[in-house]
Amino acid sequence: MDAFFIRRIVFCYTSRMARERTFRSEAIVLRRTDFGEADRLLTLYSRDFGKIKAVAKGARKPQSRKTGHVELFMRSNFLFATGRDIAILTQAEMVQPYAALRDDLILTTYAAYVVELLDRFTVEEDKHSGIYQLLADALGWLTTHEDVLLVARFYELRLLGLAGFRPQLFHCVACGEPIEERDQFFSAELGGILCPNCREEDRRAVGITAVSTKVLRYLQTRPWDTVHNLRLKRAVHTELENVMHYYITYVLERNLKSVEFLHRLRQEAALLLPPTE
Repeated sequence: MDAFFIRRIVFCYTSRMARERTFRSEAIVLRRTDFGEADRLLTLYSRDFGKIKAVAKGARKPQSRKTGHVELFMRSNFLFATGRDIAILTQAEMVQPYAALRDDLILTTYAAYVVELLDRFTVEEDKHSGIYQLLADALGWLTTHEDVLLVARFYELRLLGLAGFRPQLFHCVACGEPIEERDQFFSAELGGILCPNCREEDRRAVGITAVSTKVLRYLQTRPWDTVHNLRLKRAVHTELENVMHYYITYVLERNLKSVEFLHRLRQEAALLLPPTE
């Protein structure tokens, strides 16, 4: 075998090994923490690999090319090298910065809620392209739609469905009868609406009005292009938020830091909901 063919075989082998040691994916930054003297430890949700952790070496240095691509909520194309224990981010190219989410405290809080909720409902390296697209869409909706509460409720219902916790809103979760247009109860333990006749099946179930039940059904079954036209009264927004947070807290068995912070903001700054009345 002559030298040319030997060099060709070596080249092909080393190229294949290099490809196996690197991987590329579009991803969104969920969390980041300082790591070492100049690095950042990132938690990302990627389109091709699900949730992953990676180290962005030197990202805290002002002159680093990675600095502007690893901010919270940012969507970028990343190239990773496979490390011994954790992936190493080697290149980044911005796709969508969602800059408004870092410039406004309210938007920052809701974006933090969106990514925290996704983080709690997902495990590492479990690919789900539907969840990735929902996350990307929701961050975009927050930057363009004035009613962030509507975005949050729509996102919650879609994420619950994709994660396997879709609440039952059309039939009683105890007796199976169709839900009538009247005030009902919502059972977190049973995963949906309880009719008044089955109230005793879960004494911890919370009341829910016919209007709020109707809105939840609408959000659950319609696309965002239709839902975004809704204009809800403040009282309905409040009830929907309470019911959804009650259910999500039960499913996750924990409170969310972003929700607690949002409540403090409302109390301390007397924040008003969008004018819908």
